Amino acid sequence: MGDERPVLVATEADDLTADMVIAQLNRRNVPVVRFNPADIEADLTVTARFGTCPAPMAGQVRTSSRAVDLTAVRSVYWRRPVWPAFEHLGVDDARFAAAQVRYGLGGILYALDGPLWVNHPLRNAAADYKPAQLAVARRLGLTVPPTLVTNDPAEARRFAAGHDQVIFKTLRWTRYQREGVALTGWADPVTAAEIDESVHVVPHLFQAVVDKVADIRVLVVGRRTFAVRIESGMLDWRKDYSALSYSVVDLPDRTSRALLAHLDHFGLVSGSFDLAVDKTGELWWLELNPNGQWGWLEESTGLAMSAVFAELLTQGTAP
Repeated sequence: MGDERPVLVATEADDLTADMVIAQLNRRNVPVVRFNPADIEADLTVTARFGTCPAPMAGQVRTSSRAVDLTAVRSVYWRRPVWPAFEHLGVDDARFAAAQVRYGLGGILYALDGPLWVNHPLRNAAADYKPAQLAVARRLGLTVPPTLVTNDPAEARRFAAGHDQVIFKTLRWTRYQREGVALTGWADPVTAAEIDESVHVVPHLFQAVVDKVADIRVLVVGRRTFAVRIESGMLDWRKDYSALSYSVVDLPDRTSRALLAHLDHFGLVSGSFDLAVDKTGELWWLELNPNGQWGWLEESTGLAMSAVFAELLTQGTAP
């Protein structure tokens, strides 16, 4: 008789990357229970008991079509879940309700001690701080572009004046609208003359531009590394996916070991790294996305990324 323990997949309704992994799990006859925290009012029910059974916790998650005993979960794929906003409630009630879901449902799931998490959301959150990422990368011997994080306009202007080209990058992607239009934080060039006193309000990240010839997106799954070279000619290749071309490459062993050590530092099982390649072939570390997109790379290159993800979730243990 096979292993009937299910894999929990927490993600939003439309997630093609999660769909690819679930398809691979289905091929392996692994039970899957998919849910989204935003469905708590309509199609999601959670129950947990503490102190009334031999186990530290007993509980269940139910969706409109599935139910899972939380003590029997094999692994948790924490992909791109959306927390409820309760927009039909008043501001204070919505804030209260959202906190109860995050600390109720979230707390129950975080109490799970047995399953493999890919990745645990608290570890994702810890790894999402760019200054911490930069320091760890440098400590591990990776080449990092000169970078300044400051809310001092004078320091920012001196930094910008001291390098041929400098970009501004957001410290954290955040949903943002201006006059009803959604905006995205690209890596945008900035000059010393453009830096004004508004920098005082919050810390900003400024970074010297790498004289690159290509980018590399690296996906690490367990101890497997997939590296794809991205040709674009753009400062930020995310601006136009239709203009990109791809090729599969092998990383130097020392780079692969350093990226694995970077994930280990934050307790992550998987992550996506962005590197730049300069004219001499040197690799520059840019950033880590603990839960980055990779589905389009599998479709473009044929790399077995989703299959390796599914195998890791099926095993239910970190390599």
